[in-house]
Amino acid sequence: MARGWESKAVEDQIAAAEERKGAQARARTPEEVERESRRQGLLLSRTKIVRDIENARDDRYRDSLQKALDFIDAQIANL
Repeated sequence: MARGWESKAVEDQIAAAEERKGAQARARTPEEVERESRRQGLLLSRTKIVRDIENARDDRYRDSLQKALDFIDAQIANL
């Protein structure tokens, strides 16, 4: 059974996207990949800490979270 032009176009778009992803992955050095992975982890931690600060009721806990947030911000800035 013949496929329609729409499914061929979608298949071509998927193949082109995979090629771009592959080219970008090959273009980055292992150090860049590690740095980006570390940055993403720090950003996830930062998001959680910000959410915890918003929900914290105890001032001492909030201060502790703020110090952690400052530390993570410094780590991100160093990357």
